[in-house]
Amino acid sequence: MPKSKHTASPDSRTPGTYGRDEIANSELERWPNDFSRRNYLVRFEIPEFTCLCPRSGFPDFAVIVVDYAPDAFVVELKSLKLYINTYRSRAISHESAVNTILEDLLNLLNPRWMRITGEFNVRGNIKTIVTAEHISESYQGPRPEYQKPGFHGI
Repeated sequence: MPKSKHTASPDSRTPGTYGRDEIANSELERWPNDFSRRNYLVRFEIPEFTCLCPRSGFPDFAVIVVDYAPDAFVVELKSLKLYINTYRSRAISHESAVNTILEDLLNLLNPRWMRITGEFNVRGNIKTIVTAEHISESYQGPRPEYQKPGFHGI
């Protein structure tokens, strides 16, 4: 399992920069799945995803939805948050962003099933929704239909 690079104490962090430093030094991490014998689903809604349009450099905003059936590992949530934040300054298309997130999580977790959906805000009168999915050959568990994000703030 990858080790965390986040070892600085809160007292040694530089105000205004420690968030950027954590993002720049982040690595996706996994934890053992204590219930790998069971088919169950995990859903993450990430409502503040941003990346940069590779043509114009303007920001693109989206809700990223991660649905998956874990096998031996689950993703550590702080590492996922920091990983997602690395896209804030990255020039990448909507399609590439969703597929790259899927590939990175597949390589880390090797889940039984995973679907990543990016619901990008309207830009130029076009709303883009990109879905990428992976299923292992032996998986027979649930694969629910996609549900729009339900997060609307607190």
